[in-house]
Amino acid sequence: MRPLTIAVASGKGGTGKTSVATSLALALTETDYIDCDVETPNGHLFLHPELLERSAVTKPLPRIDPELCTRCGECADACEFNALALTKQRVLLFSELCHGCGVCEQVCRIPGAIEETAQEIGSIECGLIQRDRHSIGFAQGLLNLGETATVAVIKAAKQRLRPGRIGILDAPAGTACPMVETLHGADYCLLVTEPTPFGLNDLELALAVARRLGLPCGLVLNRSDIGDRAVQDFCAKEDVPVLMEIPFDRGLAEAYAEGKPWVEADPIWRERFQTLYQRIQEDMAA
Repeated sequence: MRPLTIAVASGKGGTGKTSVATSLALALTETDYIDCDVETPNGHLFLHPELLERSAVTKPLPRIDPELCTRCGECADACEFNALALTKQRVLLFSELCHGCGVCEQVCRIPGAIEETAQEIGSIECGLIQRDRHSIGFAQGLLNLGETATVAVIKAAKQRLRPGRIGILDAPAGTACPMVETLHGADYCLLVTEPTPFGLNDLELALAVARRLGLPCGLVLNRSDIGDRAVQDFCAKEDVPVLMEIPFDRGLAEAYAEGKPWVEADPIWRERFQTLYQRIQEDMAA
């Protein structure tokens, strides 16, 4: 089977998603880890990559020439995101609402009255993680403070996946557009949750999104020996395989507090995460 691109996602924060994603990336060879939580990336705290490159992410914005603009209002009428507003004096641009679709320039009747400019909204940092005589590719997206175009930065980060390598996409928590963009184009969605009422509720939401995107799904149940069996019962009902259960363990909690990946804190977890990838492959083939 060809190398898979796996999106590690959760419906809520605090489930251990990044701990699972980083350990899975380290347990395998020929992997690329992409931190798609571009508002608060934290995979680097566990992986300690050597950063080699930084590139800007931009989005197109319209620039309106007040000398040429006739204030006809067609651009504002055509904007689906209400990023343009017509006043008596000029056309106002609300850049935080602009999606850079370019429709305003297309509908404008005056040549040169609207032109595209590039605004930096974030950056991509890339590097390598050296482990045991092999290297893991690393990339993380960083959204600039005050910007809202999260999806554009995630798209740019995902472009750092290299062909022929296992891809681990560390998705942002929740089920909004950033999570959807991370899952888009992946081969498999590995959901991470905990056996609590909140964990179950948000698992249901995340599973619905993944299935709407047509992705096969499996579950990692973190802190599996607390709470009740409601999550396992839900997975049995929905035919979602529970691929790994991680107990509430003091040693794992201490490793997390020290910024140490689980597969490096205890060698047995390296084998378990390798088995996790094998189970994902088997689920894909079933």
